[in-house]
Amino acid sequence: MIILLNIAIMAVFVGVTLLIWRHYRRRLEREVSRAQKSEQLKTVFLANVSHALRTPLNSVIGFSDLILKEGPANIGEEQMKEMITHINKNGRQLLYFVSELLELSAYEGSVLTFTKVEVNLAELMASYRRETLSEAHPSVGVRIRTDLSPHCKATLDTNLMHQLVMHLMKNAARHTVKGSVTLEYGRERNGLRVNIIDTGRGLPEKFKNSDPFSILHIEDALTLEGEASGLGLSICKSIVDSLHGEIGIDSEKDKGTTASFWIPCRMRDMTKTKA
Repeated sequence: MIILLNIAIMAVFVGVTLLIWRHYRRRLEREVSRAQKSEQLKTVFLANVSHALRTPLNSVIGFSDLILKEGPANIGEEQMKEMITHINKNGRQLLYFVSELLELSAYEGSVLTFTKVEVNLAELMASYRRETLSEAHPSVGVRIRTDLSPHCKATLDTNLMHQLVMHLMKNAARHTVKGSVTLEYGRERNGLRVNIIDTGRGLPEKFKNSDPFSILHIEDALTLEGEASGLGLSICKSIVDSLHGEIGIDSEKDKGTTASFWIPCRMRDMTKTKA
């Protein structure tokens, strides 16, 4: 009887030991896989940053070298204008990219402090619309849609909110040449839900299964086509994560994109007054 009891105890001990071993083995495998993936993504990121910096820099240096070598007097007016235009455009792209890269580094791994104030939500959204109009194509309408009262108040960090909404609005405006960009907002789950809906070109099919908010998952997300570096979406995710919110994108090629986020916040005077 004692022998059988000892065997049973040993069997239980071995069984528990095997379960623990399997648990830690799976955990170790996940950590190894995560480390390998992180290293791979870091390599892709650095390669794309290098490309994003070198391409416009080569253009700026190439055209300026040609002007210095030939001399302004030996270059036709039209050719000179074209060279200066290229230098200016690529210089602006570099400034835009470096600014976003620095902004992203400020959010990643940092502890943000919040300064929340109560604001009129309708007035705040109207200011975002006005700012987007300067970025939008002349044939694109920029609209606001909500079921909340124009007197609705929300307590927000207005600096972070501005960066978040304007990154998404400008991104929508840059990729839309006809149709509209709509800023939609409303109350949801004790917080604020915002949708930015555009009728632009959408994400290419090859990005369908990628995380659009991580430039590390999109190998050519850092190309500066149309001054879009791919960093803005990563910045948006960092902001929303810091606010304990949620963010997502639904996009279809040539049919448009909807970028949505939800953040917890206190709101009041939400109901429209009946006439």
